[in-house]
Amino acid sequence: MSTRPPSVLFFDVMNTLVYDPIEEEIPRFFGLSLDRLYAQKHPTAWVDFERGELSESMFYEIYFPDSPQPIDGDALRKVLFDAYRFLDGVEPLLEQLRNTDVVLYALSNYPVWFEIIEEKLALSRYLRWDFVSCKTGHRKPDPRAYLVATSGADVSPEDSLFVDDRQSNCTGARDVGMDTICFQDARQLRTELTRRGLL
Repeated sequence: MSTRPPSVLFFDVMNTLVYDPIEEEIPRFFGLSLDRLYAQKHPTAWVDFERGELSESMFYEIYFPDSPQPIDGDALRKVLFDAYRFLDGVEPLLEQLRNTDVVLYALSNYPVWFEIIEEKLALSRYLRWDFVSCKTGHRKPDPRAYLVATSGADVSPEDSLFVDDRQSNCTGARDVGMDTICFQDARQLRTELTRRGLL
């Protein structure tokens, strides 16, 4: 880890800043358990959707290959809108970081549904959405996901910090030279940010 505070901070979004409805609300919407949902879904549709290779309407058409009807996208979007919320203690941290010199970006594997998060929570008050996978075409832990972000933010990997709840994504970031925090909760994140001189 560098002895000076990083100049750019990259945040994963789902289950790091924002509650992810994949385990409860989305399966409930389809009337399935999470295991059954995974068993019935198209094998690559979600990943293709996250990389921006599949339009939202096409995702709804093919996600359940054996279903004669597409997903009701408007109804699903409402479920997502209602479910998205900041994780406990995260927004005050973002408020504090906004008043520092560090620049904040999202570095997230997510489809165009990030726009629903923005509509609900106005996350752009705190960070920029430049490096969502549906925009860059690269998903963590692919090294290109991190290098596109650091290049686009005009910062070296060594002068940046990446926060994610998944250890595999943090490992991918460290492999390209980034400092990382594997997110557990807001208290732990505050401690780690303070240790690095950001708070």
